[in-house]
Amino acid sequence: MAKRNKLFPVEWEIMEAIWKIGGAPCVRDVLEYAFPNGEKAYTTVQTIMNSLEKKGFLTHKKIGLVNFYTPLKTRNEMVKTELTGMIARMFHGSVPAMANYLIDSQNLSLTEIEEIKALLDHKESKIRNRQG
Repeated sequence: MAKRNKLFPVEWEIMEAIWKIGGAPCVRDVLEYAFPNGEKAYTTVQTIMNSLEKKGFLTHKKIGLVNFYTPLKTRNEMVKTELTGMIARMFHGSVPAMANYLIDSQNLSLTEIEEIKALLDHKESKIRNRQG
């Protein structure tokens, strides 16, 4: 289990690359995918991935001299954990308060508003169908 459920921004970059690559990539795979223009050094990515393993987000298997890393949580699990914590901290656990803030603070187009309404209508329909 992770000692810290949150990821720092650079850790998100690394995890996003691992999730998108799929399977069990090595450090070089992640480096080339996430930082194709050399924005980070190999040793930096390796250090971050080792830290993610210590935190319980990754595990590795050594084949020859190379470590291959596998995520222990899916992207959806991590997004849910992060959002749940943010909603608890910033909106006292209220999803409607968060939605209200996002809707009021953004310059939404009519198309975006229609998309949000369609998402809500779909969710409402699913809940009503489950209730019988």
